Amino acid sequence: MILVTGGAGYIGSHCALSLLENGHDVVIFDSLELGHIETVNTLKNLNLKGKLVDFIKGNLQNFEDINNVFKKHKIDMVMHFAAYSQVAESVKMPEKYFKNNVGGSTNLFNAMVENGVKKVVFSSTAATYGEPVYTPIDENHPQKPINPYGETKLEIEHILDEYDKKYGLRSVRLRYFNVAGADKESRVGEWHEPETHLIPNILKSTFSGGQTFQMFGTDYDTVDGTCVRDYINVEDLIRAHLLAAEYLNKGGKTDYFNLGTTDGNSVKQVFSVCEKVTGKTIPVDIQGRREGDPATLVADNQKAKTVLGWQPEKTLNDSVKSAYEWEKVLQTRINA
Repeated sequence: MILVTGGAGYIGSHCALSLLENGHDVVIFDSLELGHIETVNTLKNLNLKGKLVDFIKGNLQNFEDINNVFKKHKIDMVMHFAAYSQVAESVKMPEKYFKNNVGGSTNLFNAMVENGVKKVVFSSTAATYGEPVYTPIDENHPQKPINPYGETKLEIEHILDEYDKKYGLRSVRLRYFNVAGADKESRVGEWHEPETHLIPNILKSTFSGGQTFQMFGTDYDTVDGTCVRDYINVEDLIRAHLLAAEYLNKGGKTDYFNLGTTDGNSVKQVFSVCEKVTGKTIPVDIQGRREGDPATLVADNQKAKTVLGWQPEKTLNDSVKSAYEWEKVLQTRINA
């Protein structure tokens, strides 16, 4: 039985879905502050190989909330997604991020140790690297976060190292680059309020009477002057989580891996794909650069390929298509 923290959110729900499809029993733990009960209900009502054993509403900041999950269910492994993740908000409210992300994760790990659960796959981030010294970025790149969000994720990685040494709690930390797309059958997808990610914001603008999309910075040292990012499809990303679980089940040691495609796409290139997929012309308002936006962030993913046997398969076009189909579902749900 696998516990998915943050399983009512974007990436966590895709993980829960994939686990169920692969015959695993799943417990979702979520506060529903950012996740959605509709997502949980969708997963509960699917006829899949596994079964959604339970949904437990709780907050990782409360130790008893999470400890009670382990008392109620025999958990074999944890997939840990629950966190605040907005960079700009973390700069404004660092205490909120440290209390929730670091404090909540520590409660989770303590509950795992107390109940004899020794395997966790942790949702980390490329934000732990900070400003790139070189690209593509491999796992040996210096980790010097430039915002509190990245700092909290790096601190959790350090805690996991110490808990492995002290308690034998083995972990795989997966450092995501830019996650995009949705379930190919539009059962779950990206649903943030407010939405801060590029692709869904471009797509949302096509549902609001031709709302103008704001593009920040066109004078970077890149192929077309706009920022270049590594967009990894969410279903590819989740396959890496299942491979990480398999790796731990086979006795793999604590380790960390970049998840990206090695191929960067500029904001203008992403925008062009969105227009092609939707068949709509989207008005653009060009703004100046945003502070703290590096010109290029692209992953070196060779380690994940070699050790986990993982290979990204989907293209940016695939991600935009699935995101657009999901956005249609979401707009209908919101406006119902």
